[in-house]
Amino acid sequence: MHILSIHNNYQIRGGEDESREAEEKLLREMGHEVDVYQEHNDRVGSIGAVPMALRSIWSQESYNIVKQKLQHSKCDIVHIQNFFPLISPSVHYAAKSEGVPVVQTLRNYRLLCPNGLFFRDGLVCEDCMGKFIPYPGVWHGCYRENRPATIAVATMLTAHRAMGTWLEMVDVYIALTEFARQKFIAGGFPAEKIVVKPNFVHPDPGVGDGSGGYALFVGRLSSEKGLDTLLAAWNYLEGKVPLKIIGEGPLAEKVVELVKRLPNVEWLGRRPISEVHKLMGEAMFLVFPSKWYETFGRVAVEAFAKGTPVIAANIGAIAELVDSSRTGLLFSPGNPEDLANKVQWAIANQARLAQMRQEARHEFESKYTAQQNYSRMMAIYELATHQSLLKIS
Repeated sequence: MHILSIHNNYQIRGGEDESREAEEKLLREMGHEVDVYQEHNDRVGSIGAVPMALRSIWSQESYNIVKQKLQHSKCDIVHIQNFFPLISPSVHYAAKSEGVPVVQTLRNYRLLCPNGLFFRDGLVCEDCMGKFIPYPGVWHGCYRENRPATIAVATMLTAHRAMGTWLEMVDVYIALTEFARQKFIAGGFPAEKIVVKPNFVHPDPGVGDGSGGYALFVGRLSSEKGLDTLLAAWNYLEGKVPLKIIGEGPLAEKVVELVKRLPNVEWLGRRPISEVHKLMGEAMFLVFPSKWYETFGRVAVEAFAKGTPVIAANIGAIAELVDSSRTGLLFSPGNPEDLANKVQWAIANQARLAQMRQEARHEFESKYTAQQNYSRMMAIYELATHQSLLKIS
């Protein structure tokens, strides 16, 4: 099978970028030919505000690139991972103009919410859910806290709703969890077009022994990730258990300052994935304090692969991934006292924590391996091909 994968990379590399690359590598390992068309958000600053706004709605450059690629080499599937902002939905039309089935992975909530997060002012926000024109997001300037930029995003969303892009130009959508799938259905997307396929971890990083005696956070240092909840909880704990923080992002300076005043908390910055996995395997548990509706939670599955339980906020997709008292614990989102209580329970119940390590590894082996994911991906590509043929006939 020949696949064209389309992706707009973020300035700060995250789970979406990691997961797309993992899929590409796996498909190649299994003997498929994968072409990649990608852009990088480092280009945004050099384009200019008005041209960038217009490009996010329709990029003729991207349309031409994809059309030429499809004309020069026969592709069986176009798989769109992320098109915003540089690539634009023009690539959907380029694929359809050449009669190629389109699969799109819903890695964030961009098609329902201008900032893609359902998160504003430190809280979950669904004000734009189901609205043809997402005017609340414009009013609040939700995209990058910039009203003109949000107008551009809202225009893109509205224009393509009017054009029928989301309904007619995609044969199959991939949601990463059932929670995310239900959100898109609630937002007006046809249930029959959305299937669930989680992310996976490959190669298998192997089981750790949890002997490090510390807790671990891995993720983007931004408000929706719950850094305030995490650090407030460790303030309650008064150094009872060491905490290591891995990641970078807009709150990095604030995190550095707060860490200086907290005992037994260490910020490690960004680390290579091999080192991250080593630290995961040695951690007693991973803390996942997000306050937004995660679409998945890749680091949680990486922790499971290492046999490390996860203490997570009971919100969004992460609450679907973590089976409380079996593969980890759940706490009330945004509640540092509840998080601190769950941490204290974990360190006081080492025998139960050891059982959770075994269950976490079993969860990985039963749901998140490369082979299982590959089988699911092939079934989705076959479904998209069938759906595309039905439209043509």
